[in-house]
Amino acid sequence: MSIDTAKGILGDATVAELEAGLRGTVIRPDDADYDQARAVWNAAHDKHPALIVRCAGTADVMRAVEFARSQDLLVAVRGGSHSIAGFSTCDDGIVIDLSPMKGAVVDPVRRRVVAQTGMTWGDLDHETQAFGLAVTGGLVSSTGIAGFTLGGGVGWLVRRHGLASDNVTAAEVVTADGRVVRADRDENPELFWALRGGGGNFGVVTSLEYQLHPVGPQVLAGLIIYPLEQARQVVMGWRELTGNMPDELTTLINFTTAPTLPFLPAEVHGTRIVVLAGMYAGDPAAGEAAVAPLRTLGTPIADLMGPMPYTGMQTLLDPLWTAGAHNYFTSAFIEPSDAALDAVLRLHLTTPSPSSELHLHHLGGAFARVPAEATAFSQRDSSVLCNVIARSPDPTGFDARIAWARGAREEIARHGRGTMYVNFTGDAAEDKVRAAYPDAVHERLVRVKDAYDPTNLFRLNQNIRPSNAA
Repeated sequence: MSIDTAKGILGDATVAELEAGLRGTVIRPDDADYDQARAVWNAAHDKHPALIVRCAGTADVMRAVEFARSQDLLVAVRGGSHSIAGFSTCDDGIVIDLSPMKGAVVDPVRRRVVAQTGMTWGDLDHETQAFGLAVTGGLVSSTGIAGFTLGGGVGWLVRRHGLASDNVTAAEVVTADGRVVRADRDENPELFWALRGGGGNFGVVTSLEYQLHPVGPQVLAGLIIYPLEQARQVVMGWRELTGNMPDELTTLINFTTAPTLPFLPAEVHGTRIVVLAGMYAGDPAAGEAAVAPLRTLGTPIADLMGPMPYTGMQTLLDPLWTAGAHNYFTSAFIEPSDAALDAVLRLHLTTPSPSSELHLHHLGGAFARVPAEATAFSQRDSSVLCNVIARSPDPTGFDARIAWARGAREEIARHGRGTMYVNFTGDAAEDKVRAAYPDAVHERLVRVKDAYDPTNLFRLNQNIRPSNAA
């Protein structure tokens, strides 16, 4: 559909009828706030939808889905709008924008929260930490809860409490035929299985119920920063420590470039460094013994590990990850052999920009104890997730940075089984989707897709194509 055709539809009485039945709002290309409304966090995706429906609640989502189906419009569903792979926006179609839907109800006795899916992790942490509770959330607080969770959800609580998706106890979903269904262990159990790792393939998830856990308000967390010349001894030492780390301690190593920040000496600004980040999700005093060996892997440039609010750790990286840059993320599950870690170290020396990074996330713990067949996220047997990030403040040179990230991912993946994290596949190509799911899991996901979205209305995602798709 062309923009001209889209504008024709927008002038139709059918759109006026849609708008009249909403509590939310409809934004058209000619509206003054259109450019602001169409923008997503990841500026690499500059799309022009025909229509943006800002939904105030589930009824609005139902009407938007019915309208999209009746007009044969391409559908993009937007929650937090990070849109790393560009799925929350589109050209000429309809954006179903959930961002106004930020309600949450916390039950501190049952340790549950029902959260609408326009919330970010900053929003949800604010609500749950009022009761000293939390669930595994994003490493940047502006991340939307929905896309993060539906693709798995790796965060600072992953070793203590598993993925975000492991903690989902129920979901409300608007399906492709406009129905509202509940998915939990007893009601629509196959849909419930598929939602926990299968992405946004099966409908518009309008709320998620999570199991919460006592966390904070103070935790032991932060960063220990080492110089490049100590990189190998740090990463090899870290690998040895991970074999005996308590579940309460989740760590990652970030191979990056030193930003211009006051706690770093001026002489290291702009140089390659190794950042060891971590959080102990327990008594901060007990955590001191667990993190002490991390301080002696080399001679730190800066040691910023200490007691802080849980919400402080959840927002610590926010200043480095503001909206408006161009981003490309890809990934590989690996085992941290000498060869694998040496490959990462070599690639660190080739990063094409200061904001291009490689992350090694230590998994295991509660993450690994979930049976592979329990959820659609079945990659439970690798101990490390490597994320490769290409980032640029503007389009200049961004294609070359993407090429670097793809090449780096291919080199690193040789040290694993070729599998990827569904939230960080980088591209929507079918081979990347298949790399996120074993064959049996993919076949089961196709059966769920056939049952809930047989026409592939929801295809802007890491798409599980229905069996009758061309």
